[in-house]
Amino acid sequence: MNATPEYSDWQDVLDLIHRAIESGQEAELLKMLLTQDERTALIARVNIINELLKGEMSQRQLSQLLGVGIATITRGSNEVKQLDDEQKNGLLALLEK
Repeated sequence: MNATPEYSDWQDVLDLIHRAIESGQEAELLKMLLTQDERTALIARVNIINELLKGEMSQRQLSQLLGVGIATITRGSNEVKQLDDEQKNGLLALLEK
């Protein structure tokens, strides 16, 4: 019997997601891992980060557009502030449709 969980840190979860993507099972995995509310919140979070990186809207405008509280926008803003320019540009490129 294994005394420790098989997935014990964030990198283990990232590796699992990567394997799911490689095998075309990412939708099933994420649906299993996240509730509908969490998936909805994740969509909002992606939009928050995308818009904050673009820098075209105020936090108040973004809050109104997405129907989320200003505190949620502020948390996203605090995360973005921790990124260097290379990371910001990489994420912007990734988020570009």
